[in-house]
Formats: sequence, structure tokens, C-alpha cells
Amino acid sequence: MPEKPDAADLLATARDVVLNELLPALPPEKAFAARMVAAAMALAIREGAADVTSLPSANLVLLARQIREGMHDPGTPRHAEVLAFLRDYARLRASVSAPKALQTAG
Repeated sequence: MPEKPDAADLLATARDVVLNELLPALPPEKAFAARMVAAAMALAIREGAADVTSLPSANLVLLARQIREGMHDPGTPRHAEVLAFLRDYARLRASVSAPKALQTAG
């Protein structure tokens, strides 16, 4: 078991310092860069917390080729399974890169 603070805790603390201590002291032309750094830190925290083990492993390049070839079209044996995987995968990716999009999507 990792000791506390772990990487996520340290990133969260550093992000808080950037936003609450450094950003107010920066000249206005540097504010965007500081917010960008803080956003990257938040994304890294979410990525570290994402439960990628909940998804079955998949060769996405192979799956994309199979989809383009129609191998998982409606009515095919694995259509429902592939559709469920893609929905779960998209939700996981969005939870990391765009969590607000999931809030509005319901």
C-alpha cells in the first residue's frame, strides 16, 4: 500500500498552490498558462483514478478495422457486446478528459 501523500494528493496540493497562490501573483498575460498547468494537473489526477481494470482488454486498432469492415454491425453475433464495450470505453475516457460532458449528458 503506498504511503500518503500519494501522487494524486501531491498533484492536488500542487494544483491548489498554482491556482490559489501563484495565479493571483502572476501578471495577467501569464494567467492562461497557469490555468492550463492546473487543468493538466486535474486531468492527470482523474487519469490516475480511472478504473481501467473494469473494462475488458481490447485491441482497439483491430476492433476499429473490424467495425469498418462491418463485422459488428447490428444483427451480428457480437454487436451488443461491442456496443456495450464502446459505450463503457467512451464514458471512461470522458470521465478523464471531459467530466463535465458526462454531467450534462445524464
